[in-house]
Amino acid sequence: MLQLMFLFCSFQISSTVKSGSHSLWALSTLIIGDTQFPEFSVVVMLDDIQIAFYDSNVDNLIYRQYKSEHEDEEEKDASFIFGNIHKAMKNPLYTYQLNHTHGVHTLQRLAGCELLDDDTPGPLRVFNALNGVKNSALQFNVQQKTLQTEGFWQQKWTQGEHKYVELMYTHFYSPICIKILKNLLHMKKNDVMKKVKPRVRLLQKTLLDSGGAKVTCLATGFYPRHINLTLLRDGQPVSDHQITGGELLPNLDGTYQMRKSLEVSSEEFMEKHHYSCTAEHFSLANKLDVKLDLDPGVGTVFIVIPVVVLGVALLCVVGAVVFIRRRSSTPSDYVPAQSSGNSYLQMNQNQNLEL
Repeated sequence: MLQLMFLFCSFQISSTVKSGSHSLWALSTLIIGDTQFPEFSVVVMLDDIQIAFYDSNVDNLIYRQYKSEHEDEEEKDASFIFGNIHKAMKNPLYTYQLNHTHGVHTLQRLAGCELLDDDTPGPLRVFNALNGVKNSALQFNVQQKTLQTEGFWQQKWTQGEHKYVELMYTHFYSPICIKILKNLLHMKKNDVMKKVKPRVRLLQKTLLDSGGAKVTCLATGFYPRHINLTLLRDGQPVSDHQITGGELLPNLDGTYQMRKSLEVSSEEFMEKHHYSCTAEHFSLANKLDVKLDLDPGVGTVFIVIPVVVLGVALLCVVGAVVFIRRRSSTPSDYVPAQSSGNSYLQMNQNQNLEL
């Protein structure tokens, strides 16, 4: 399962922010070795929502949380496509080496199609990974009906095999994938077509060890997951090789977050550059520009503590000066006046009453 999630996160294909496109992905796993899991299984994802599950033991598409209006037809399509994928992944060219080694091995395939915002099919893509390491990929161009391959497929396929697979994608795989994608979009439109605007902040934190600073652009709480987040210095985008982060991470409420950071040296920090951040998202009518906001982190504490200490010290000095001046204004030879006898007696009576 960890390798399956690794494959999905590694090979997500991000669409442009304004496209509003949707995708259908099938994450297939073939396990070679003695385990309690099915030999072959598939998780079906509509965008980032798990829709259904399939495994070789049941040979049936199992839906999550709902029943499809086209369930019978989709189950036939799933049996046809996933059956072919299962056979292809058991190809001796893939499994010969693994069958002669000890332990458990996995061959994984991520295959998916895309529907663009103008309701036209986008490219269909397939990626293979052996024990979590990508080893081959292909892309089918729906308009030109051509297939491009790389890695293992490019090295092993003959011209005839390449042509046969191209025809299969033209007449079967691509049309079936787009048909199921449209059906699922109709069923789950309230979930996958929602728009939640991102909350964007630009933070600056002082780095105590270097004397520089860390500038971070943070966007969170947005849906769908596609977003363009840009960190700028003096109005110009910062080079990608200087940026850390940029990974898309899920929030617990089903939305997403992303952050991009730049470490600024002490010399550059003294140059007083102007940093800003921009976000482009499907939920926004216009590009969102954000200016600097101080991060209540190490840098803030580093500034506040000396200020507080200095203020307390100043109050102590002022108090000491006032005390010394008052004491010096009192004569050292001051002697209280003698009390009269009646007053002295009255004072003793009052003291006896209090005791």
